[in-house]
Amino acid sequence: MLEHITRALYYLDVHLLYASIVWLAAWLLTSVPRGSATTKYWIWVATSLNFILPVGAVLDALWASHLSWAAPLGLIGDLAAGVTRGAAAPMLGVVWLLGAILMLGRLCLRIQAERHDALTGTRHVPAVHGILRPRVELPEGIDRLLSRPELDAVLAHELTHVRRRDNLIRIIHELGLCALWFHPLVWITGSRLALYRELSCDDSVIRHAHGKDLLSALAKLANPEATFLLQAGASSFMSHRLARLAAPRPARWGLAVNTLLIVVFTAALLAGVFGTISHTACCFVARH
Repeated sequence: MLEHITRALYYLDVHLLYASIVWLAAWLLTSVPRGSATTKYWIWVATSLNFILPVGAVLDALWASHLSWAAPLGLIGDLAAGVTRGAAAPMLGVVWLLGAILMLGRLCLRIQAERHDALTGTRHVPAVHGILRPRVELPEGIDRLLSRPELDAVLAHELTHVRRRDNLIRIIHELGLCALWFHPLVWITGSRLALYRELSCDDSVIRHAHGKDLLSALAKLANPEATFLLQAGASSFMSHRLARLAAPRPARWGLAVNTLLIVVFTAALLAGVFGTISHTACCFVARH
């Protein structure tokens, strides 16, 4: 039993090591000024899934007979063995479990609150509700606050969330966060996902030449004297959104830059998976 725990902890350590390296690549690539927000959003989606899904460990478990070339990382292996055999192991397990339970409870309360808002109509801003069957809900009277072009721009933004199933992507990341609550980069990934989720939907509006309408709509919704106020969630990253909408648009999105970002990130992601596989050797337990 102890050997299985040691091996599982070793897999987790190696997986998180390489997932963190991939995260660094994502951070650097999405910090490049050029490139579309949509491309950067999907880079962060892949980074999130890479934390949640231990692909290297799964491949090791499925294809053990074909991985005789793999060699374990001795330092991490010794650390995993030391932790599982030490007196602190049960305490660490309890701390992790309590943290995961608290995070799951926090997530359930937030989902319940959002569902309550949707059912009672208390939300004062446009929003997408639902995970498997998302739908756009508008607050009553918003058509009196916004002009028709402004309302169309807001709807175009929200419908992009619906088409991409952004609520489902968000819930998958947050479920992963419940398990990996101790890793700071997973928290930061959630913040980057939220930022580029909004910016990429704004980009879809800009591509249809409604950027100025969305900009004026956001200004009205954020006006403290207006009837409809942007709540904390809706106003997140507002300065980034307003700056992007107000900036002059280039003649083209830069297909070459977007392609380069995708190619480089894909290479980093595959290198991370291969690195994980190369060090999750099946012979690890035998060394101890």
